[in-house]
Amino acid sequence: MKIVSTAVLLLISLLVVPVFSYYFGTALGEAEWQALTTLVYVMLGAVAYTFIVGELTNNNSQVDKLWSLLPIAYAWIVADYSDYAPRLVVMSTLVTLWGIRLTINFGLKGAYQWKFWTGEEDYRWKVLRQKPEFQPRWKWTLFNLFFICVYQNILILLFTLPTIVALQYPDKPLGTFDYTIAGFTFFFIVYETIADIQHWNYQTKKWSMMRAGELLTGDYKKGFLDKGLWALSRHPNYFAEQAIWLCFYFFSVSASGEWFNWSIAGSLLLIVLFQGSSNFSEEISAGKYPDYKAYQQRVPRFIPFT
Repeated sequence: MKIVSTAVLLLISLLVVPVFSYYFGTALGEAEWQALTTLVYVMLGAVAYTFIVGELTNNNSQVDKLWSLLPIAYAWIVADYSDYAPRLVVMSTLVTLWGIRLTINFGLKGAYQWKFWTGEEDYRWKVLRQKPEFQPRWKWTLFNLFFICVYQNILILLFTLPTIVALQYPDKPLGTFDYTIAGFTFFFIVYETIADIQHWNYQTKKWSMMRAGELLTGDYKKGFLDKGLWALSRHPNYFAEQAIWLCFYFFSVSASGEWFNWSIAGSLLLIVLFQGSSNFSEEISAGKYPDYKAYQQRVPRFIPFT
């Protein structure tokens, strides 16, 4: 069932949305095409950089390091093309707050170093690289190029493209709907921040006990966090992340007056990505922690109280 629902969402994102938008959406003007072209050039530079550096250093978290930074650049580039229209300034400010939070969180894990090509690599890439299906090495190189570098960089661009739709309507004033969207977006940024702090505190304490040779007891004996927001859903940070970019899409709805437009593809594809990412993370956790399967049965994956 999960595979079917993911496949349906992917089909809608890649086929239905573009076709529907082509026939019913508002065509981009010259300013929007110029802005989009600039974003594509930046994205292509990011693809080349992340692939070359990742291959040379065997550290495939180069895209992860840019994940929180590129959307900020994309949003403010589009805001500049609009001469800083109010809606795009609000959207860019929220993306900046989101990016600062994620950059700090990733930085705490040791991802950013003065030698920019080094730093802590996401543990999932290490596990994935060792799987038989990625042997010999050239298979992993292709995966790194097409999925990690090309696809993920395209995805980062796609989920920021509601800014291009907002650019089509620079003179439309902010309204109650915009303020509501901004409020919800800020709420989910705070929600995600709290989830990250709770997880950081738990892991820091657990690892400090392990390094000191102390016996893990109570919540630390389980090996994973299931308190706080993590008692409401198994991935509260992923839940908030998806909610943030769905909210971000609604700014394009407010600007255009149309509930459905082509820029929704990015947030839908992000949901697909988190389905796969959470599946892989939980496969690893269930293999490491005996109590994790009971946690999976007791607590919903993303949306609390479902």
